[in-house]
Amino acid sequence: MVVCGDDGLAHRLAAELRGVYGEQVTLVVPPAARTERPPVVGRARAVSAALFDRMVNAAVNRAGGAAGGAGEPAGSIRVVEAAEATEAKLAEAGVERAAALALVYDDDETNIRAALTARRLNPRLRLVLRLYNRRLGQHIEELLDQAAALATGSGDAGLDASTTVLSDADTAAPALAATAVAGTTKVVQTDGLLLRAVERPPLRPGRPGQTAPSGLATLALLSSNEPAAANGSEGGEEQGPLLLPDAAAVRGAGTRGTVVLEQVSYAGPSMPSNRGGPGVVPAFASLFSRRLRWSLAGLVGCVAALAVALMVVTGEHPLYATYMTLLDLFAINDPALHQSLARQILQLLSGLVGLLLLPVLLAAVLEALGTFRTASALRKPPRGLGGHVVLLGLGKIGTRVLTRLCELNIPVVCVEADPEARGLATARRLRVPVVLGDVTQEGVLEAAKIHRAHALLAVTSADTTNLEAALYARSVRPDLRVVLRLYDDDFATAVYRTLRAAHPHASTRSRSVTHLAAPAFAGAMMGRQILGAIPVERRVLLFAAVDVAGHPQLEDKTVGDAFRAGAWRVLALDRTPAEERREETAVEEAYEESRAGGGSGWVWDLPDSYVLQKDDRVVLAATRRGLAELLGRRSRERAGA
Repeated sequence: MVVCGDDGLAHRLAAELRGVYGEQVTLVVPPAARTERPPVVGRARAVSAALFDRMVNAAVNRAGGAAGGAGEPAGSIRVVEAAEATEAKLAEAGVERAAALALVYDDDETNIRAALTARRLNPRLRLVLRLYNRRLGQHIEELLDQAAALATGSGDAGLDASTTVLSDADTAAPALAATAVAGTTKVVQTDGLLLRAVERPPLRPGRPGQTAPSGLATLALLSSNEPAAANGSEGGEEQGPLLLPDAAAVRGAGTRGTVVLEQVSYAGPSMPSNRGGPGVVPAFASLFSRRLRWSLAGLVGCVAALAVALMVVTGEHPLYATYMTLLDLFAINDPALHQSLARQILQLLSGLVGLLLLPVLLAAVLEALGTFRTASALRKPPRGLGGHVVLLGLGKIGTRVLTRLCELNIPVVCVEADPEARGLATARRLRVPVVLGDVTQEGVLEAAKIHRAHALLAVTSADTTNLEAALYARSVRPDLRVVLRLYDDDFATAVYRTLRAAHPHASTRSRSVTHLAAPAFAGAMMGRQILGAIPVERRVLLFAAVDVAGHPQLEDKTVGDAFRAGAWRVLALDRTPAEERREETAVEEAYEESRAGGGSGWVWDLPDSYVLQKDDRVVLAATRRGLAELLGRRSRERAGA
């Protein structure tokens, strides 16, 4: 595996490939990336060698059970220093012999230029590009795949020569959104759905009201503090986690907790149904303010009361009495000189109401014109709003997080200091309330209704701004759920521990975008079918989308028979026809469908008796060793070598 980049994502990705997947990695970074120490707080780009080593060691320790338990040696990392990924440096890094190349520079043009060069050097190379522009990325992906097919022949290219375009903003947004909603980043995204792994405590005998683990599937049994001999097993050592247990193991879990897969949901209030756009003609309620509507209603009531009084005094028909009242109201009726005193009093009252009506009508016209003129302007947080998510920052990351929260139908209030931020257009299109102002200034978070919010999600590019906003929000509401985007890992750990100690009953999470995005990039380098990875103690479960065709362990077998305990388990079936799957890329299809509000293309409640057909596509959970056996990756690499 070859990784080229100029920021923390490259180092994190290399550590992920080595520690989680046990791969041999060549890392191409600028010389300054190993000598320059980034500031602890702020918008840092360079990553020092010491920080890089800590990333690698953390990833290896986190996945030690997965690599060691599988009986495979851990991978190694070779560093090549280069200011730019030129053809000579790519050749020095071994691109011609590599299985996959990740180009994760912060500049889209640099990644595209290097991808074109790498495709020429090795047409069979699996490419993973970091691009923020989704539309451009789709065209580049098709171009590079077509070049690989022409150079190798369509029958030989397959998925091994595929091109995958990802964005760190897109890959981190689901985890950030899930953290704000559910308080966890152990999530997997597929077809517009967010799935999370939830740890359930063990069932205690004799305690009423306990229920067995529920969810889409039981992924693992956690380690037990009791020795194995206590549960009838040989030996007396502590039991480690058991991945993908069968039904008998789940029933006999005893004092072991479980890890259950379930869909991320939100129990708070939903967004208005008209969030998709303002439309051509706004609703009547949006034309006029609440105060103006009450004023109009009061004047209409006065006119009706005057008409009824005139009908009682004069004995005229109700329609005639209403007509005469309106004439008096607009001061175009003859004076009631020789009529009764009651009629004269009613005429004076009607004239007075007419005087009051003029400013109200003028205000209504001005408000209606202002509403039409500012139909595309930013909305303000409505009164009475509560249970929403306050999103700080509408930059590259914040825009993607905002889109994801809206797809989950979660009410959001955004806070942005830059009136020219790229995310304001998205907020305007989605009709999301926005507060323009510096979050460090007094009154800005209050305008975003922070005291009634469900969570605060601070994703600005400045660590100090995010931290200051979190501390101020906690002073307003101590039990508020807070999610911080912090660049430096040591700083994030210190902030997390301090906030957790100061507010033990509140949920606090500090997240790095590179930490959240690296697993998706690593999964793409392992093959397009990898959807994500979820750590279970010191081991890792992989989630992959696999075509049944060509896998005898799955084809023409029932879901129950295809399940292999400790290796893999079928979780869902793609009900989209195979022809449609071949027409669109999986990432773009899932994004467009979820954005349009369509239903999921996956069936998650598969019965064990369902027979997997040749044209089916399934999502399965697997261990590293089980997935390698199922996909035959090791045997194919040895054959290719």
